Amino acid sequence: MNFSKLFVYFLLISAALFYSCGGNKNNQKEGRLAKGNVYYGGVFRINENDEFKSLYPLNITEVVSQRIANQIYEGLVKLSQSDLTVVPALAEKWEKNNDATVWTFKLRKGVKFQDDSCFSGGKGREVTAKDFKYCFDKLCEANAQNQAFPSTFKERVAGADEYYQSTVDKKPLAEGVKGVKVIDEYTLQINLSYPFAGFLNILATPGCWVYPKEAFDKYGIDMRAKCVGTGPFMVKNMREGDNVILERNPNYWGVDENDNQLPYLDYVKFTFVKEKKSEFLEFKKGNLDMVFRLPVEMIPEILGNIDHARDRKTEFDIQIVPALSVFFYGFQHQSNVFDKKEVRQAFNYAIDRDKIVNYTLQGEGIAGIYGIVPPAFKEYDCKKIKGYSFDPDKARSLLAKAGYVKGNGFPKITLQTNSGGGDRNIQVAEIIQKMLKENLNVDVDINVMPWAEHIQSFEMGKALFWRETWTADFPDPETFLNLFYSKNIPSDPNGVSYMNSMRYRSAKFDSLFSSALREVDNKKRFELYREADQVAIDDAVIMPVFYDENYRLVHRNVKNFPANAMEYRDLSKVYLEPVKK
Repeated sequence: MNFSKLFVYFLLISAALFYSCGGNKNNQKEGRLAKGNVYYGGVFRINENDEFKSLYPLNITEVVSQRIANQIYEGLVKLSQSDLTVVPALAEKWEKNNDATVWTFKLRKGVKFQDDSCFSGGKGREVTAKDFKYCFDKLCEANAQNQAFPSTFKERVAGADEYYQSTVDKKPLAEGVKGVKVIDEYTLQINLSYPFAGFLNILATPGCWVYPKEAFDKYGIDMRAKCVGTGPFMVKNMREGDNVILERNPNYWGVDENDNQLPYLDYVKFTFVKEKKSEFLEFKKGNLDMVFRLPVEMIPEILGNIDHARDRKTEFDIQIVPALSVFFYGFQHQSNVFDKKEVRQAFNYAIDRDKIVNYTLQGEGIAGIYGIVPPAFKEYDCKKIKGYSFDPDKARSLLAKAGYVKGNGFPKITLQTNSGGGDRNIQVAEIIQKMLKENLNVDVDINVMPWAEHIQSFEMGKALFWRETWTADFPDPETFLNLFYSKNIPSDPNGVSYMNSMRYRSAKFDSLFSSALREVDNKKRFELYREADQVAIDDAVIMPVFYDENYRLVHRNVKNFPANAMEYRDLSKVYLEPVKK
């Protein structure tokens, strides 16, 4: 082989990839017009302030990974980007029995996995019900790479817990999960352990996406970056920490209402610049097509009066929606620092949330004075929940009750946060550090860690006091309250606790939450959730700081990209209008 020629060829390919995937500022100068006045072509360029942790469906535990992998993988159903309702994906239709315990799904015919070398001849094969059976059995296996079981099939699907235990015992049941049945090549049936009307929401989450057995057999744990799905895009190039480039799946099954094959875009490019100001400047230059969340120090300059930001005339679109997201600080309940409720309550009363939102965040958020469920659900009245107001005198009294008069004897603690998320993570940490010192005489160090290490630390119980943001997996209060369910704590004290990282235990909370899961009447179910939320907040399980509002800037040639409360992104129908010269 002539290595000099190979090197030149590599440079030419790299240059072509750079220019085709966002190296040029004038993205989408020309596009191919299709039926319905939509355009094919172009590169959609997005920046994330954190790097992804894993793109393997069973190990996706944060939003950056979800936003990338959501373009590659699909499940039986998915969410609508416009209103977050459940819509068909690989199941074209379904039905349930009267008490919502038996669900039957009819799969689309002719859907193929993306081409990959894991298949014979490198060509993707058709997806059948057996593929979902395989993936749902994997979902219920005890495996360090499987973090999705507690929030999906655990307790809900008949036989899921039994199969999980059989894999713990290294004697997996031959039939797999008995409640998941292949009726025929294109029909799958799932039997539940109890009536559960919200089951479709669960099926829309990453843990329920489908992938081929051939890929897992070939790549194993390398599936964190080696992706083989059925979605509109597939991985073209990946330089971890720098960029991920997805290319159009030419064999994608989806079509629009005018029978145009989806997706419209040629490429999607993700970059990972951590600094929000740099990200915004790249957007202004035309090197990014959107910005999610704004550099807090530049909000007045960008939006002017924040109360009238939607009406401000700018060269880009401003999208603002209440978010299904809460920014909080976690306490490790199994530690001898935060095992006393009075200490956790004292910390909650010692911080001025209104000041943090109005001055530190420049109004980009809502003070976290209720429970953990954010005020973005119409049917869930979170304002009935009595949370924590700023009361330094009460905070000092509670700390004294815990044995630390004027803070004396309280150990110096470390507040762990991550380096991504723009500057706001560190800015909020610094103001809370100051408030705890001023109001409780508690000394706090700040430890800034890379995102993946940060998550691993608190999920393994190593962090005692840490920053976390929880964004809904699906549009229901359950996805927030599930964080406090004691059955999500591993039996091994050193095991990974993905959902309940606080390792909080409360029989009263568990009883209310469990009853809510089994309630099919939404009004009654939401009331039970609200009662459970109040129990957890009374116990000061966490320190809610603020509820997010999603601020997004989008260039005006970006079409079919509505904002929603989860910042859920489905790029299959996004297109770019040609930029006028």
